[in-house]
Amino acid sequence: MGPEGKTLLNIIILGFGFMFMFTAFQTCGNIEQTVIKSFNSTEFHGSGYTSMAIIYGVFSASNLIAPSVVAVIGPQLSMFFSGLVYSGYIAMFIHPFTWSFYTASVVVGIAAAILWTAQGNLLTINSTDATIGRNSGIFWALLQFSLFFGNMYIYFAWHGHVHISDNDRQTVFISLTVISLVGSFLFFLIQKPEPEATPSEASESLLQTESTESASIVKALQLSVTKEMLLLSISIAYTGLELTFYSGVYGTCIGAMTQFGDDAKSLIGLSGIFIGLGEILGGGVFGMLNKCNRFGRNPVVLLGLITHFVAFYLIFLNIASDAPIAPEEGTHLQAYITPRYTVALLCSFLLGLGDSCFNTQLLSIVGFMFREDSASAFAVFKFVQSITAALAFFYSNYLLLHWQLLIMVVVGFLGTLSFFVAEWVVVSSRRDTDFDSI
Repeated sequence: MGPEGKTLLNIIILGFGFMFMFTAFQTCGNIEQTVIKSFNSTEFHGSGYTSMAIIYGVFSASNLIAPSVVAVIGPQLSMFFSGLVYSGYIAMFIHPFTWSFYTASVVVGIAAAILWTAQGNLLTINSTDATIGRNSGIFWALLQFSLFFGNMYIYFAWHGHVHISDNDRQTVFISLTVISLVGSFLFFLIQKPEPEATPSEASESLLQTESTESASIVKALQLSVTKEMLLLSISIAYTGLELTFYSGVYGTCIGAMTQFGDDAKSLIGLSGIFIGLGEILGGGVFGMLNKCNRFGRNPVVLLGLITHFVAFYLIFLNIASDAPIAPEEGTHLQAYITPRYTVALLCSFLLGLGDSCFNTQLLSIVGFMFREDSASAFAVFKFVQSITAALAFFYSNYLLLHWQLLIMVVVGFLGTLSFFVAEWVVVSSRRDTDFDSI
């Protein structure tokens, strides 16, 4: 197999490893608040929302140390050990204790930063300028399929279950732990794309990496206060808020709707599948549109905003206001219309589609604007997104559904306007460059 074939195989293995790991972890995030409410135990007083807030808060702060860890032990071992931590977090639900739940949340936050830094590093060293777009697309597609398989399993495993028993919970989380471990061990199949450096070269490159690390932190801080990044940060903050909503809160709301009958809990899995459909369709279509980007990025972002506003309005009508914080037996409050699970699943699809509109265009504009400092720019991107996701998971413990939707409507509207201005800056600078070159 030639070098090109070997690097492509590495990307495919990387994608499958992440698909297995996130089949387990995203399914865990989708169902954990519902599971915790069903877990009647005097010694356990945890909240799935608070756990996710801790994970994203620690994740954002750990982005500062993650590159040093990857430089010291290499991307392959970084991903393997991070994967083991993810598996440990999932396994903890087999019999949760409050202390183990929150401790695992902190450790997963650190592991997440190391995992994604290593993933970016591995994707880069296995790609050239010509193949980075294709390889990113392959990785994204395989990762998004993780939304299908775990949620499909939940749909069939919990079909007709009004209450999630200890046996139901243990069966699901033992299965998810095994799936996550398979993903971690797949990383060992990734081969080095080029011969290893000699010890002296390796230590020299490590010193360079460490000195660059402190420089990259400074660079990230400088970038975070530039006009362009401040404009984009409102849109990025919005993706953090709606990430929280579709990945943790909305599934909990559906599971709490007693009007959906005995299928309410299994619909959480079906909702995750429809979110995945929206993500994959949007990622595929708008990823390809970037190549023939005649109208710019603004129409795609506007489509994302309209899609989300339609979803939020339908959710407001279809789901009871106390659903995010309802007790284990669910909510008995009446929504504004007779709740229909078909409308709930349509909203899941729209949430996924709108999310992919915003994310594909943000990744595109950040990569274009900060081509020379892409690593620092994406570190700022992840930092802002993680902080707002942590904040949203925290307030999800307390706020009724309509207040959560209102926050997203306001930030989404402001974020879209600021994105339009940022895109206008890009178009203007491109015109100036073209004019100067004439």
